[in-house]
Amino acid sequence: MEETTGVLKEGFLVKRGHIVHNWKVRWFVLLQDKLLYYKLEGGKKESSPKGRILLDGCTITCPCLEYENRPLLIKLKTKTNTDYFLECCSREERDSWALDITGAIHAGHPVQVQELHRMKNSFKLLENISLHHIVDKMRDSSTGIKLTLNVEQGNRYKETFTGSALVDWLISNSFAVSRFEAVTLASMLMEENFTKPVGARSTGAMRYSDLSEQFLDDSTALYMFAETSKKMLSSKEELQFNISELSGTIVKQGYLVKQGHKRKNWKVRKFVLRADPAFLHYYDPTKEENRPVGGFSLRGCLVSALEDNGVPTGVKGNVQGNLFKIITKNDIHYYIQASSKAERTQWIEAIKPLT
Repeated sequence: MEETTGVLKEGFLVKRGHIVHNWKVRWFVLLQDKLLYYKLEGGKKESSPKGRILLDGCTITCPCLEYENRPLLIKLKTKTNTDYFLECCSREERDSWALDITGAIHAGHPVQVQELHRMKNSFKLLENISLHHIVDKMRDSSTGIKLTLNVEQGNRYKETFTGSALVDWLISNSFAVSRFEAVTLASMLMEENFTKPVGARSTGAMRYSDLSEQFLDDSTALYMFAETSKKMLSSKEELQFNISELSGTIVKQGYLVKQGHKRKNWKVRKFVLRADPAFLHYYDPTKEENRPVGGFSLRGCLVSALEDNGVPTGVKGNVQGNLFKIITKNDIHYYIQASSKAERTQWIEAIKPLT
């Protein structure tokens, strides 16, 4: 057994394979000097780790935009030049992992930690920066910002990007060193009419008189290049899932383990809870496309925690506990496993008011 005292953080991350570059979900445990990762077998974490990443001399890149369909990556390069790509389920989660890993890497070097905090809050935009140059780079078909179809309040906007995606892109392309700096730059792009807000969230922020509050570093605020606004709304064919299901406000998202309906095997899925309309969708985090593999309306659902003594009826396999069950209006039973009692409670409390 590997020594796991002094756990700084733990949770599911999606990891790129070394030999075959496929993506697999692993349970990661951050210790002072290393990151351990475990495989999930059945519904349980295996007792010994599948691998470890030694943090001494590691460099971390975050945001890392090397995979355009995986915008929430952290890249670690070890002392021996091995690259690890780890994907998180949300921007907040990614930034929190990056901060904790960075802290662990530099734990022995307090000066570097101070330097890091200074840099995070620093503000020095590149001298004589050309906004035209940035926009040309943003429009580059291979390295530019990825334009996607986004949905807000039932409207579909083609060729848009989110505020946080632009901030990530500006940092990743060395136009800014901190998010604060990137937001200022993004505001300048907007002020000079290179980009414009679309949708209620980002347009609403324009009402603030203070320039620094007009651009939102937010994954629900949408923007586009100023001259593409003609063909904003897209055709119906592009989405297989009913558009209204995915148009609600995201209330909560995270990785949970779900029991399959047919084969009863346990798989890690990224769950996204939306309100107005109230739906719970789940995605396969190992796949590139951002389309749900399943989901259901929460209206009329029953949600309850399952006791941890013994295996409840309907549950197969050797599970770790922290289970809860959702029964839909059509009497379909979903068995879901959280990674702690607290996480289970948070999910149940978030779902209940929407049923």
